[in-house]
Amino acid sequence: MFYTLGQREGLGIGGRQDSQQSPWYVADKDMVNNRLIAVQGNDHPLLYASSLVAEQLHWINGQPIKDSLSCTAKIRYRQADQNCQVYLDGDTICHVDFENPQRAVTPGQSVVFYDGEVCLGGGIITESRAPL
Repeated sequence: MFYTLGQREGLGIGGRQDSQQSPWYVADKDMVNNRLIAVQGNDHPLLYASSLVAEQLHWINGQPIKDSLSCTAKIRYRQADQNCQVYLDGDTICHVDFENPQRAVTPGQSVVFYDGEVCLGGGIITESRAPL
C-alpha cells in the first residue's frame, strides 16, 4: 500500500546497472489480494489514464462550477498544465477527461484546476481510468 503509481525506485526487481532491460514501474495495486502490479518500461500503456474521478472538491471562490468546465489541470507539482474538461457530479465529486492521456494518475493525490495563472480549485483523486 505504500507504493505510488509510477514509482520506479525501491521495488527490488530488475533495474540492474549492467542490464539493457527497461526499468519496472508500479502500474496498479490490488489491495484485496495484496498484489502489486508492475510493468516494464516508462511508456507502458498501463501507466497512463485518460480520465479521473476526484472527491472532496474545494473551489477557491467558494462556488462549484455549473455543470462542466474547460480548463487546465495538474496532477503533479511541477507538471505542465494539461487541457481537460471537468464535469461536476453533485457538489463533492467531479469527472475529469484529459485531452491527452496522463502518466501515473494516483488515487490519494491531488488534482488542481487552473484558468491560465488563476487557481480555480481542486480535489483528491479517487479513481483513474485507462485510455479507450
